[in-house]
Amino acid sequence: MSANSTRQPGATKPARPASAEERLKELAIVLPAPPEPFGTYAEAVQTGNLLFLTGMLPTEGGKAKFIGRVGAELDVETGREAARLAAVNVLAVARAHLGSLDKVTRVVRLGVSVATSGDGRDLPKIADAASDFLQDVFGKEKNPCRLVYGVASLPLGTPVEIEVIFEVLGIRE
Repeated sequence: MSANSTRQPGATKPARPASAEERLKELAIVLPAPPEPFGTYAEAVQTGNLLFLTGMLPTEGGKAKFIGRVGAELDVETGREAARLAAVNVLAVARAHLGSLDKVTRVVRLGVSVATSGDGRDLPKIADAASDFLQDVFGKEKNPCRLVYGVASLPLGTPVEIEVIFEVLGIRE
């Protein structure tokens, strides 16, 4: 059969990748209401086809769910849980801004700050929780570049703060 041939009757269509909204349903992930800002700033700013999201914390119900530094009060696994929750909050804010996560065409950059006791050898493992979550939702082909660094402290005493830049469909007026 040549490349120009038409498909035979009864042949199955090639599977198209699931959309971000479909993946959320498949993964049984229900996004919370977007967190309210803890200061005077916008949580999302779009310029052209780039959506910049503020540093997002691992909060639930307006309060920090995790408090402490990785390597002191918290272990790496707890840091990973905090990073995943912060990523969930990122998607809640992005969806509220865009109307649908299907408008995301690429995750451009993921920045992960981790409050540590000074030993930063496991920081990539913590950041991987946010990276893996975003990959589960958007697909491997939309993986971002990433910056991970350790800090002495973060707002509300949380162990993790993440910031994301998305490329999105359309240009917001």
